[in-house]
Amino acid sequence: MAAKKISTRPGWSLRPKNPTVIRSLLPIWGLLYHYYFRVETSGWHHIPTDQSVMLVGSHNGGLAAPDMFMMIYDWFQRFGLERSVYGLMHPAVWKVLPDLADIAAEVGAVVAHPKMAIAALKQQASVLVYPGGAKDLFRPYPLRHKICLGGNKAFVKLAIEYEVPIVPLISYGAHDTLIILEDFYPQLQQLHAWGLPWLFDVDPEVFPVYLGLPWGVGIGPLPHIPFPIKLHTQVCAPVIFAKYGRRAARDRDYVNHCYNQVCTQMQQAMNNLVQRVEHL
Repeated sequence: MAAKKISTRPGWSLRPKNPTVIRSLLPIWGLLYHYYFRVETSGWHHIPTDQSVMLVGSHNGGLAAPDMFMMIYDWFQRFGLERSVYGLMHPAVWKVLPDLADIAAEVGAVVAHPKMAIAALKQQASVLVYPGGAKDLFRPYPLRHKICLGGNKAFVKLAIEYEVPIVPLISYGAHDTLIILEDFYPQLQQLHAWGLPWLFDVDPEVFPVYLGLPWGVGIGPLPHIPFPIKLHTQVCAPVIFAKYGRRAARDRDYVNHCYNQVCTQMQQAMNNLVQRVEHL
């Protein structure tokens, strides 16, 4: 009974993607891809065609996250609607923006929880995860080329236990589609401790002040219209660990080592991408 109850909650079931919804979104994403963000992409040959993968991305560009949506567009253009993939999305989205969350679920979004990732991997599906979450999305502008996975190691444990390669996703330009001046979340936390309630009863995890459209100056994690900045996206070579399996996944020191390996390889790839783009 408990399993049935969980599966009926929004975002807690691996329901098939809705081809009609996806086909309706592809032309819009295509226009943004080709004419607004003028995307250049590379590295898609690194995704094996004969096994599931864990796609691990670095989030950029605030709530609009243009690099993420352009990566999703590229996935469907290359693999069609047949290849199974699920994206882990913050549970707060279903609470704050339920209609938007329902649309995302039609495209393949599920609640960001290990149980959902495990269920997807057991069905031989790939999993898309952005471990850094809101802190990654709204990291200040000077950190725009810094890989920020937030110390979230759950994805590493799952990749080790279920023996799936981690394929990193990085991008250049998306964090220029708004200019994040600073994150004032510690100050907001103090106000909350003094009695200020969270909006929608949801801890925002960040409280940025940024320059962006249409606000001019945006205060808080507000939606915005991205600047039309050219994006460069890249699929990196898979991260392969020395050992896999349940026993390895329960070794905390080994998991920490593997997490650091992912961060290091992603940062090296990011540094190379920055150097290549800025020296074109």
